[in-house]
Amino acid sequence: MNTQAPVVVITGASQGIGAGLVQGFLAQGYRVVANSRSIKADSNPNVLTVAGDISSPTVAEQVIAAAVEKFGRVDTLVNNAGMFLAKPFTEYTVEDFNRVISLNLGGFFYVTQQAIGQMLKQGGGGHIVNLTTSLVRQPMKGVSAAMASITKGGLDAVTRGLAIEYADQKIRVNAVAPGIIETPMHAPETHDFLASLQPLNRMGSVQEVVDAVLYLEGAKFVTGETLHVAGGAQAGKW
Repeated sequence: MNTQAPVVVITGASQGIGAGLVQGFLAQGYRVVANSRSIKADSNPNVLTVAGDISSPTVAEQVIAAAVEKFGRVDTLVNNAGMFLAKPFTEYTVEDFNRVISLNLGGFFYVTQQAIGQMLKQGGGGHIVNLTTSLVRQPMKGVSAAMASITKGGLDAVTRGLAIEYADQKIRVNAVAPGIIETPMHAPETHDFLASLQPLNRMGSVQEVVDAVLYLEGAKFVTGETLHVAGGAQAGKW
């Protein structure tokens, strides 16, 4: 194991984009701390899995503490964990609201506080990447997703706020805003319709989102940026 390699913490890492991010960072020589509620142990010595619900402050603290105990530091955090609940605004329940807020905002808040605190203990420097959605920039008439706007829009705004707040400590904060990505959450029979919602007339791939995150990881003069990976869906009404 390379004890000099950088360490990335990835939430929501058990499938889809999160699993792709784990493989993408490993390919770049990183040591990876992977979290999700259902994640399994990994035999790779450069991967540490920490199971648990990141919307719990205790779990968030455990994830960062485990990263430091195992690998000695935290260099990057990718806030990938989240949920998308689409329904007409007046049909959201109090339970819906609390569940989405808890994961999309609480899950970000707790682990990001812990990660930045650790980066400051290390003397500063580091990178936070938040996964949002292209719907923040451009809602779609056929997609009722107010809870995505409330929560992922908050992440989009705080990305810029934290980028300015921690620029003096050389901690960069960026976001990636995917459009509709082909993952297990979309049933195959919906793919043609979902593709038609993107100007490029196809769904994005997990690898394309991974590539965007890795670009930001390497772009050392980029902070406070939201990079859209959405086939043009963010560009305006079409």
